[in-house]
Amino acid sequence: MSIVVSNLSFAWPDSTPVFDGLSVTFPEGRTGLVAPNGAGKSTLLKLVAGALKPAEGSVSVDGVLGYLPQDLPLTADLTVAEVLGVATVLRAIAAVESGDVDEEHFTVIGSDWDVEERTRAQLDRLGLDLAFDRLLGTLSGGQIVSLGLAAQLLRQPDVLLLDEPTNNLDLDARHRLYSVLDDWRGCLLVVSHDRALLDRMDRIAELDGDIRFYGGNFSAYEEAVAAEREVAEKNIRSAEQEVKREKREMQQARERAARRASNAQKNLSNAGLPRIFAGNMKRDAQVSAAKADGTHAARLGAAKTRLDQAERALKDEQKISLELPQTAVPSGRTLFEGTDIRVRDLFADLDLTIRGPERIALAAPNGAGKSTLLRVIHGSLTPDSGSVRSADGRVAYLSQRLDLLDDARTVAENLAAAAPAMPPADRMNLLARFLFRGPRAHLPVGVLSGGERLRATLACILFAEPAPQLLLLDEPTNNLDLISAGQLESALNAYQGAFVVVSHDERFLSEVKIDRWLRLDGGKLLEVSRG
Repeated sequence: MSIVVSNLSFAWPDSTPVFDGLSVTFPEGRTGLVAPNGAGKSTLLKLVAGALKPAEGSVSVDGVLGYLPQDLPLTADLTVAEVLGVATVLRAIAAVESGDVDEEHFTVIGSDWDVEERTRAQLDRLGLDLAFDRLLGTLSGGQIVSLGLAAQLLRQPDVLLLDEPTNNLDLDARHRLYSVLDDWRGCLLVVSHDRALLDRMDRIAELDGDIRFYGGNFSAYEEAVAAEREVAEKNIRSAEQEVKREKREMQQARERAARRASNAQKNLSNAGLPRIFAGNMKRDAQVSAAKADGTHAARLGAAKTRLDQAERALKDEQKISLELPQTAVPSGRTLFEGTDIRVRDLFADLDLTIRGPERIALAAPNGAGKSTLLRVIHGSLTPDSGSVRSADGRVAYLSQRLDLLDDARTVAENLAAAAPAMPPADRMNLLARFLFRGPRAHLPVGVLSGGERLRATLACILFAEPAPQLLLLDEPTNNLDLISAGQLESALNAYQGAFVVVSHDERFLSEVKIDRWLRLDGGKLLEVSRG
């Protein structure tokens, strides 16, 4: 049970290379695949699954393969049974039980007379209580993901590929998934930004052109990378000192040679030696000086090479460091107050008060109305009944789609629209702190990766005029790589206003120091305690 990738090369139709001669073996056990957005994680899974064809090289899978892509190619009119791949067998069993003894039904059933029991058991493991004839279009995003996983598990694969499997899953569904994978005994390859899931892996594979393995879970990987960084930084400091020393010694050697040549010329003139003899001595001195200079130049070149190697070994942490005093909100100031709020059949008689600078996490099962409540707080959705009142301060809403910016405008132009009074030089300095340096600041937003779009959106939201006093964030870490999620955490920890965040990412919530936990369930909003 393994995956063997041999000399794999792949490029997109516009000739953009993704892999060039990649060779790697993923052994039995649980492997988490990590890399920044755009590095090729999902592409590699598609190549292994056969959804894409390599330009060169090969992929071999030892055993039955199961694959859960990030975006399931399913249509709304499919039934649960059809997604699970059991519809034909269930129809044949139903026909036989009704008295139809056509031989074709027995051929279809084969030895799968217990298919309903096995399927129900798999659905129960994932917390799915669904009728087999229920249409996919009536399910939530989290239910569809869990159903897709159940379909793969029913195939009893030896090798299982999962691409961001916890996206759209609520906390209960995530923990059921964790339990299933904790019991996994085949070859598992997971692409995920969910650190709780990655902490259940046996090893971490880091994709950066080639693949490098780290033993242990994601926490162990972070510790190993931090240790590597510390060594690399020491090597850089040492190499920088070596370059300075070689430069200094080279300059000193040149100055000594120049003084010797000047003194020798004076001595020869005073001694009255023949011109030919004086010329030979001068040439010998020049040759000797050139050799010494060449030796020092070679040593300087070697020192610069070692510095270059040390700098390449240092991974760019790409951290965002911010100060946001403009976003400060007086303690206890009421920013939103809603009473007896009702929206359709999602919730009724709902009361909510938000005061500055609270950090609120809003949890709920899939489909309970979390995003709807955020839109009510934002003011973009008017409730069917009840009263809402907001303070004068600005409310910013960061939706799952990250669609606040104008895709046709550059990053710098979007920031200029959000903060017109900010001097242009200050805007460029600010964008550099958000890692948009030089020409990156002048890229159209429409061509940015998910992580870049997040950074651009944060810059425009947090430094808008006026600064926001209340932030609403809807599943902000979905589809973000781990670097981008860390950048979001840094920005939120610098933010001094109030925020409400909907997220199932427990590690993220612990990093942003939540101080108030709410749960929306059955149309009721409850205060809950979290340890």
